[in-house]
Amino acid sequence: MKKYSGWGFWLAIAAGIAVMVFGVIFVNRLGADPTLAPSPLDNKPVPDVAIDYLDSDGQFRLTDFSGDIVVVNFWASWCTSCRAEHEALLSAATAYQGLGVKFVGVAYLDDQSDSLAFLDELGRSDAFTYGRDVGSRVAVEFGVEGLPETFFIDAAGIVRSKVSGPVNAALLGGTLDAMVLGEYVDPAVSTGEVQNR
Repeated sequence: MKKYSGWGFWLAIAAGIAVMVFGVIFVNRLGADPTLAPSPLDNKPVPDVAIDYLDSDGQFRLTDFSGDIVVVNFWASWCTSCRAEHEALLSAATAYQGLGVKFVGVAYLDDQSDSLAFLDELGRSDAFTYGRDVGSRVAVEFGVEGLPETFFIDAAGIVRSKVSGPVNAALLGGTLDAMVLGEYVDPAVSTGEVQNR
């Protein structure tokens, strides 16, 4: 058996511990989707932050929608995935309008005129409240990592789920049906890569 002396012994012990720690981390991550990043707000109250209206003066707060399920979608005119999901969001907002579900679209890192042109081109819904994130305050509160990102907030004002990447009709419908019925929803879903400007 080889004998270690002095700090060579301690170096061998440190290396062994490092290998064990790395092994534990690797085993725990095996099978986990590396693109899933749960929201820092998971199971926490929605931030009470003021949001400027996109197409009019004044502000609103997400806490104004207390008692309703709220879908908050962060988007921008330069985001190609935001274009891809837009029709599904409009359709879901209309379909769930009478069921105590509110939709909020927050334009993030986008010029107001570009955001309005995006809605003029692709359509808007009276079932949506449109805001703009002046100074990125809202995105910081939500921990937004890229666009698009969509958050689902229950009627008690608790953030229940975050979708990174574009949503589609099936995902919106499945998540909202479960929330309306008070069932479990997946706290973190990834449908594709998010974009950054």
